[in-house]
Amino acid sequence: MFNSNIPEGALDKKWEEYKGHVKLVNPANKRSIEIIIIGTGLAGASAAASLGELGYKVKAFCFQDSPRRAHSIAAQGGINAAKNYQNDGDSIFRLFYDTVKGGDYRAREANVHRLAEVSANIIDQCVAQGVPFAREYGGLLSNRSFGGTQVQRTFYAAGQTGQQLLIGAYQALERQVALGNVEMYSRHEMLDVVVIDGKARGIIARNLISGELERHFGHAVLVCSGGYGNVFYLSTNAMGSNVTAAWKAHKKGAYFGNPCFTQIHPTCIPVTGDHQSKLTLMSESLRNDGRIWVPKQKDDPRRPNEIAEAERDYYLERRYPAFGNLVPRDVASRAAKERCDAGYGVGTSRQAVYLDFASAIERYGKIECRKHGIDNPTPEDIRKHGIEVVKEKYGNLFDMYAKITGEDPYSTPMRIYPAVHYTMGGLWVDYELMTNVPGLYALGEANFSDHGANRLGASALMQGLADGYFVIPYTIGSYLSNEIRTKPIPTTHEAFMVAEKAVAERLHRLKNINGTQSPESFHKRLGKIMWDKCGMARNEAGLKEAIGEIRALKAEFWKDLRVTGELSEFNPELDKAGRVADFIELGELMCEDALQRRESCGGHFREEMQTEDGEAKRDDEHFSFVAAWEYKGESAWEMHKEQLNFEVVHPSQRSYK
Repeated sequence: MFNSNIPEGALDKKWEEYKGHVKLVNPANKRSIEIIIIGTGLAGASAAASLGELGYKVKAFCFQDSPRRAHSIAAQGGINAAKNYQNDGDSIFRLFYDTVKGGDYRAREANVHRLAEVSANIIDQCVAQGVPFAREYGGLLSNRSFGGTQVQRTFYAAGQTGQQLLIGAYQALERQVALGNVEMYSRHEMLDVVVIDGKARGIIARNLISGELERHFGHAVLVCSGGYGNVFYLSTNAMGSNVTAAWKAHKKGAYFGNPCFTQIHPTCIPVTGDHQSKLTLMSESLRNDGRIWVPKQKDDPRRPNEIAEAERDYYLERRYPAFGNLVPRDVASRAAKERCDAGYGVGTSRQAVYLDFASAIERYGKIECRKHGIDNPTPEDIRKHGIEVVKEKYGNLFDMYAKITGEDPYSTPMRIYPAVHYTMGGLWVDYELMTNVPGLYALGEANFSDHGANRLGASALMQGLADGYFVIPYTIGSYLSNEIRTKPIPTTHEAFMVAEKAVAERLHRLKNINGTQSPESFHKRLGKIMWDKCGMARNEAGLKEAIGEIRALKAEFWKDLRVTGELSEFNPELDKAGRVADFIELGELMCEDALQRRESCGGHFREEMQTEDGEAKRDDEHFSFVAAWEYKGESAWEMHKEQLNFEVVHPSQRSYK
């Protein structure tokens, strides 16, 4: 079963036509239909709140102690929407076009256009919830720019946009919990999908406090568990973020789409040593006002404030004058790597570049002095007022940088370097967000659908909330309208028993290896393999080596893993072991996917396939497709292709110059 189910008709009419003709479930029938939602970040919480509001019986699961702990809370910079409040030429079409182009023409047009259409509704929804978006002096919502665009369409709440949006979704979710429409299961982890007669009919979950395995029935299962960036060990993701829910769905038949498409974010605090277990993001919003540069002299030992303006290379402004510091993330990341590899890196590791706010502080300071009637401001006056503006816009980000590095970013440039941040790949879904397994859906970062080979900044929050608030409430009716006669299946059904037995056996196996190495040590070694050979740059030899090394690591894992604690208790080591086992298998598939895709596109950069000036070189003739991988057994997958057809935006060599 492999059909994208894209509606017929003109691209800009597909979604309206779909909504006008999709099958519905009446209110009385909704009350007897049960839906399971895995994950309560922006996609999961908004879906649970919306479906509960519609009258469905919803069970929501998260492994954290509260939905408010979801990694969505860590998003900083903003959320895109085609409101055109700045009257700068933005439109639904331009947001659609920027997203398709930014993804290097490896996304499905129909899904992306729908995302652009519903983007404006998201802002209205969140304002109604009380999300404190930044506002201009007159009270109108403020906007700023993000990478890959030439308009200002990003709405923001200082540097805490994800937190504020999640609180909005959380309060909507908790309202439904209070009304009895949603049953919340925190500290629960999904460890298998139960499939009966080819349809997803429930899950096996582990109570992470007691260790008890539980069976839960649902007419449909929604996987909203986020991305898999932690396969690289060091990433900007929360340390608990994992692929387990999506991977269990994959092993029960759901295709995995474009797993090698991972995003490297250009503005992160650099690695400082082997002691680190995660990395810290510095929001892309900083590229609005910060200028990125390196010294023109190789291995320059001077402090940044000692290097004259004429001796600085603002390399993004030099190479990409049309977009400057706001080129897409994949372009900015590769450019930083190229400069550092060439010997122009800064800091003790030489694996960093500068992000400098001196120009912005001076520019804003002069404007503020004019506002205050200061005719002949001193440099001190200009700096004082400029810092006040920058602090208002980015203060929490500057504070975070200062606490981590011990440096004052108002006085000296930040040091930044690319790091793993997001995954464009995920479970393959059709237009209705359903996987190829009937009744099994994937929303938000857990699916592959909207961002192609590179996500534009501020589009993750947009997709998560679009899927949960405005897409799934319509599309799930298409499937559930045919399930109204399906009575709840008792969890004593053989399929539940078999699934629970398999989960229990795997947990016992993990616990009883009794080796010498911790789950963390295996995870760290996997991350190094992935970063070195399937990270910012990849090549055929390296990918083949990585596959062999991962298989050897997997064999060692199942022979020498040590899990402390017991099965029937709170045991984070056991939880970690299961997640690392899934990451190891995923890592192999990612390398297989990267190996077969003999082109460079977006975040997937094959060193053998680049233009003369070092840009990504696509091969539209042979690789204009979604690679959807079917699990066939141990280290065995079959690739299916969904051809990408472009009716409106015709693929061309991306240029941001």
